Amino acid sequence: MELYLDSADLKEIEEAFKLGFLAGLTTTPTFMHREGITDIDAMIVKLSKIVPVLQIEALGDTADQILKEAERQLALGLDPKKTVFKIPVSLEGVKACKLLRDNNLLVNVHLVYTLQQAYMAMSAGATYVCPLVGRLQDQGHDAIRLVEECVDAVDRYGYDSKIMFSSVRYPEHIRNAINIGVHTITVPWKVMKVLTENNLTALGTDQFIEHTKLMTKKVGESLNGVNPIVSSNSTLSDAIIKMTEYGFGCVTVVGDNNQLVGVFTDGDLRRKLSGEGRNILEKKMGEFTYNAPISVESNQLLNVANDIFKKTKVDTILVTDNGKPIGMLDIQDL
Repeated sequence: MELYLDSADLKEIEEAFKLGFLAGLTTTPTFMHREGITDIDAMIVKLSKIVPVLQIEALGDTADQILKEAERQLALGLDPKKTVFKIPVSLEGVKACKLLRDNNLLVNVHLVYTLQQAYMAMSAGATYVCPLVGRLQDQGHDAIRLVEECVDAVDRYGYDSKIMFSSVRYPEHIRNAINIGVHTITVPWKVMKVLTENNLTALGTDQFIEHTKLMTKKVGESLNGVNPIVSSNSTLSDAIIKMTEYGFGCVTVVGDNNQLVGVFTDGDLRRKLSGEGRNILEKKMGEFTYNAPISVESNQLLNVANDIFKKTKVDTILVTDNGKPIGMLDIQDL
């Protein structure tokens, strides 16, 4: 099934065709008017140089006028093998379709709302026959059934026409088009952009990225730069201020030559205040007794840190470089 973009917005056209696999672009005078375009010919020429196939309107009250308009547009420098002339279905329209097809030009008979209209377009040799699904559904009609009937007619009678599913409003329309077996679909960019989105896909992708980082990234590369350190001569009040400034639940205590003394946590603070009262606030950090801190060397993979978090149930791990403290790894950083 050919996938077309339905637009006249130059920015989104350029963005969409970076995908590299769109078959072409459909556009309308209404789209161009909405975008504030005043020089339609210049825009058509510009678009023809951007997209693989360009489908543009060829309007006229009679078949001869439609033919002349198509010839005028070709004279702008358009490639006849890469230009499709869109003609609203009518007796004069299908007559013009036959004239253009006799000259080996490509035609899309559109604004189709009934099977009878589609049949006339197929009989006239239209390259594309284009029912407008969204617009027809707005009127309360079974547009999906109409498209099915058009596809069935092509298959049953062997017409060369491609049925184009247009006036797409929702991703659901894309599923409808695929199930019906249409030959071509033209989709606005806002719908096309969400066709690859799914919450389960996003969750799976995030998980793959997370596990890849755990196996390839080192602890030192994941440090966030927050490294609250106080000397052993600092008071507990100083340590609390340092913890508050950094927004961290612990602080590293070092002695002379930056040698590690221990790690003081907010849990330690609660226990000491509860046991000894406010007087403890002026006590020096070097006067406390510390257990061996839970730590990890900076050159270890994140997998190692992850295992430590799981086994110890702590929220923060001291990161060292040859035994010297260089930072803290928080479980949120992981």
